[in-house]
Amino acid sequence: MGSARVVRRRLGFGGTMLAVLFACASLTPSLLPRTWMYQGVMSAVTAILGYAVGTALGALGRTMIAYRLPERGRRIAWRVMIGGCAALAAVSLWYSFGWQRDLRALMGMDTRITWFPPLILALTIAFFSLFLLISRLIRLGSRKLIGWLDRFVPSYVGHTVGVLFIALLVAFFADDVLFSAFVARVSDVSAVANGGTHPGVRRPLSTMVSGGPGSLVSWESLGKEGRGFTGAAATPSELAAFSGRPAADPIRVYVGLDTTPSPQAQAALAVRELERTGAFRRPVLAVLGTTGTGWVDPKVANALEYMYNGESAMVAVQYSYLPSWASFLLDRDKAGAAGRALFEAVRARWARLPRGDRPRLLLSGESLGAYELEKAFHGLEDLAARADGALFVGPPNANPIWRRVTAGRRPGSPVWRPVYQSGRTVRFARRPGDLAGPGPRPRVVYLQNSSDPVVWWSPELIYRRPAWLADERGPGVNPRMRWFPLVTFWQVLVDMSAGLSVPPGHGHRYGANVADGWAAVAAPPGWNASDTGRLRSLLSSS
Repeated sequence: MGSARVVRRRLGFGGTMLAVLFACASLTPSLLPRTWMYQGVMSAVTAILGYAVGTALGALGRTMIAYRLPERGRRIAWRVMIGGCAALAAVSLWYSFGWQRDLRALMGMDTRITWFPPLILALTIAFFSLFLLISRLIRLGSRKLIGWLDRFVPSYVGHTVGVLFIALLVAFFADDVLFSAFVARVSDVSAVANGGTHPGVRRPLSTMVSGGPGSLVSWESLGKEGRGFTGAAATPSELAAFSGRPAADPIRVYVGLDTTPSPQAQAALAVRELERTGAFRRPVLAVLGTTGTGWVDPKVANALEYMYNGESAMVAVQYSYLPSWASFLLDRDKAGAAGRALFEAVRARWARLPRGDRPRLLLSGESLGAYELEKAFHGLEDLAARADGALFVGPPNANPIWRRVTAGRRPGSPVWRPVYQSGRTVRFARRPGDLAGPGPRPRVVYLQNSSDPVVWWSPELIYRRPAWLADERGPGVNPRMRWFPLVTFWQVLVDMSAGLSVPPGHGHRYGANVADGWAAVAAPPGWNASDTGRLRSLLSSS
């Protein structure tokens, strides 16, 4: 087959059919709304995946079945397939506008959206053609190499070596050239961003926070998110205005990646900083997990400070410059190592205190921060035995304890709000009121939205319908959403980029609901439901 024919050959029957089917499936609703441009690119990627699957199945079928349709039969089959695919594409594009509006209405968002089906189709075709051209150029290269090798070695050897060489070359180029260059660029940009400071954040005057007077950690070494964390601690006057009583200076300790790159050295420095500030004499001490850039959810930190009127201490460390999605792919082990080192160091110092003088030892983390801290424990029992309470917000599907608890839920309880061992140790919540009820206070609380792609995305979506689509749908999940092999995996992956573009209570936004989470696991003496409501209102307005 000539070089030009390899590149310009007409589309295959099976590949074309599955490409259109996959693209149409990608137009159906997923967890979160999307823009028309996102939809066009997503449909193109989904279509090329479908084309690859269809082409592979067609090749497999031809090797197993010798019969071939006559030319007239093939022409009829193509006409029927093209007509059916065109009709399906037109119907899917027409309904996609309504599907997106319904999803936005379900989340209380403005339904007046810009949606251009013709441009979505044009983007899909353009990017699909580009991806197809690249794949055919790779195929042409492999044919040239195999043809050259066949001149010197037996045919089966040439084919095997040629295919392996091209596969390794593509993998090397994709990983060590494209992906590594992309990651290096993201890392460089993130490192530069780490040197900045959020608008309005200034070096604190309190001696109770890292980066302030007398701190063992310099203001410059905290990084952007560390400066945002320690520089935004609530003031005693703000706390007193909420409680009606004189308030203490809250303690916030943070060790940035620029201070020392070793997790053990960071943890040791954090403990010394806790000792300097008198954190072990406070009634409550919280170890906080951070996301990839070192970010700590300000609502999680503020809620605990207001709840304890400033008589609180918190500690966190930074383990990466990368944004969370990149850290999740590349630095997951670093996150686990940082969380384990920090918790073990803090708990070892905490355990040296007399039992009656120890503060309540709490944990909290959002997204990758939840994963970071879960990796410090062998299981739920270990966590409950060595910590006095934990609040995990929007946990990734890869969290080991979360996965075991969810898999072991009571039969009949939905996966988006599972009941495990009658809620004695762990409870799940989406909104205020979900944690109310009789029984002892839980040791662990998970806040998870039923439409959060961070919680529900997993590699298993490629080949298995998830329980959150197979069983009772959670609030905010479109009843028209369906599972499609490979397609839903890609849809929910893309949804992650829109996780924060929806109202609180949907996607990856939890807002003031952290007040209810802290109240469930760590409420101070005398705290009541009215106090939680006031705190929730305060957090909502900030």
